Amino acid sequence: MLGALAGDIIGSRFEHANIKTKEFDLFHPECVFTDDSVLSVALAESLLTGADYADVMRGYYQQYPHAGYGGYFHRWAQDPSMGPYNSFGNGSAMRTSPVGWYYDDFDDALAAAEKNAAVTHDHPEGVKGAQAVVAAIVLARQGRDKEDIRTDLQNRFGYDLQRRLDEIRPGYDFDVTCQGSVPEAIIAFLESADFEDAIRNAVSLGGDSDTISCIAGSIAEAFYGGIPALMAKEVFARLDRHLAEVTRCFRREVIEPKT
Repeated sequence: MLGALAGDIIGSRFEHANIKTKEFDLFHPECVFTDDSVLSVALAESLLTGADYADVMRGYYQQYPHAGYGGYFHRWAQDPSMGPYNSFGNGSAMRTSPVGWYYDDFDDALAAAEKNAAVTHDHPEGVKGAQAVVAAIVLARQGRDKEDIRTDLQNRFGYDLQRRLDEIRPGYDFDVTCQGSVPEAIIAFLESADFEDAIRNAVSLGGDSDTISCIAGSIAEAFYGGIPALMAKEVFARLDRHLAEVTRCFRREVIEPKT
């Protein structure tokens, strides 16, 4: 989960100022947490407490109303009577990493990914995007190698993960759909040498940089056994007290006993 927050924060300053290179300062005064981090932490709290995820998300929205949510999510969060809105945006995938840590059983994890995605993103592509990220995290936690992960995700979800970053990067543009950003984020992880390299790969693609980096970081954390201590320190320095406390609690109660 901390890998997702790191990716979000590092990628935040490039979301509307894309770069097509891996050469950049990881942490900068303009790096901030966005809705990706807020809703990931909200999901972590829901899993820890058993509280309804829709209620928790709406509560977090009230605390962080300017974190960069999409237009439909704004409407949903402000209207307690509104149900899911058939979205296939990548919001379902960006927030789902806690599920990949909370559940050890693969089928249970996929079911929970679907349940928590469908609170808002009940379109099949929205559900698939969240499930693909969770599947990658669980497979990484199980010690599967990258080729096994690639093959499993391709067969299970139909994503084309044979492409290379150098092929994707030149023509890749802003795309907030699951089908147009989740496979690219997974490829950024698959081509990485370590956690930091996964984030640099993701940012270098351009597009929805904070979310692609968030997704790539969530998988890379599971595969590489965590994130570097100095990067973790930088992440916590940019979270407010509440987000930091929930994140630490989730790590202490869920992640650390499993690593």
